[in-house]
Amino acid sequence: MSLQSVQARHPRAIAVVCHPSLGGSASVATDLAVGFARRGHRVHVITSGALARPLPSCRNLQLHVVEVPAYPLFEHPPEMLALAGGMARVCAEHAIDVLHVHYAVPHASSAYLARQLLAQRAPALVSSLHGTDVTSVGIEPAYHAITRMCVEASDAITTPSAYLRDTAYALLGIARDRAVEVVPNGVDTELFSPAPVVDAHYFDELFDGPRGQHARAHGATLLHVSNFRPVKRTLDLLDVLANVRARLPARLVLVGEGPDRRACEARALELGLGDHVRFVGARADVHAYLRHASAFVLTSQSESFGLAALEAMSSGVPVFGYRVGGLPSVVCEDAGHLVAPFDTRALATAIADVLSDTAQRDQHARAARRRALELFQLEPVLERYEAMFERICAERSRP
Repeated sequence: MSLQSVQARHPRAIAVVCHPSLGGSASVATDLAVGFARRGHRVHVITSGALARPLPSCRNLQLHVVEVPAYPLFEHPPEMLALAGGMARVCAEHAIDVLHVHYAVPHASSAYLARQLLAQRAPALVSSLHGTDVTSVGIEPAYHAITRMCVEASDAITTPSAYLRDTAYALLGIARDRAVEVVPNGVDTELFSPAPVVDAHYFDELFDGPRGQHARAHGATLLHVSNFRPVKRTLDLLDVLANVRARLPARLVLVGEGPDRRACEARALELGLGDHVRFVGARADVHAYLRHASAFVLTSQSESFGLAALEAMSSGVPVFGYRVGGLPSVVCEDAGHLVAPFDTRALATAIADVLSDTAQRDQHARAARRRALELFQLEPVLERYEAMFERICAERSRP
């Protein structure tokens, strides 16, 4: 991350809690943590495993990995309890002012327990909801009531889009008179930046072997990044590619790991696309892949915001996907194109129309970058959270 250091007006001790996985809420949380540290706050990142994307070396930034002990009695170790104990310990030892948890399950519940343990020494609590903690796992009957209670016990609640805020009221059941603040995700626009010159052969090694041994011209490179969960509808990507290839040469690179990867591999072979699709697994250097892609494609059933889409836009790459959830608030029509949900033919047509016209593709790329710079830089997001922290700390200090 490459934020310029700016001194915060009121430095605080902040604990940021996130899952260790790559992407999504973890990326948002760690970007914020690094940004807070570089603005002069003392920041402690708490997680239940080694981070998939290591934190950079930064003064005022410390990582705490909570060990979740295994015990023969438990089929699944009680992560929520271990995290609660870890949060309480870090908060007590480092005089934490604000505990900022990302993804409600189980972090909001763990934070609730930690604050009970700390009693009068408990910090202010901010719960940031990210998507499936509201639309899927958070509303599972086994978790719903306790997740809602613990989120509502927070001093502040945030979502990255108005769509997710409204969904949290409707599905999670947060009381309508309870404020939920929309704070869009930000992006590191220096890390995710356009290539000075897009390398049309950047991905050739994946398909043909060492550079200089290119067997054929591949045409456009479509890129997708996700966790391959069912909500991402990654099988649709193969149908989209097949339809794009009916119009122009194209290939697809898929970044990430998850439960639907094997099904996608099988679908690629079924459609005769084996030579035109590559799965590269989870990568910490996804920014390098993005800046050389022709287009970014996502086929999600729902998106609370679309962080991967924003990272692509910041990299100067047009985004194509379904018009679902909070994605329309991120991707405007001149930065890519959104179509009716689950219409793979319409999505392929939109991609082919833009990529077959170099001038139009470049115009979309410039618009995507411009939108990221104008609306989604990380510095204003950090300032909004700082103002929130000051407000809730002041409110808690009143008699």
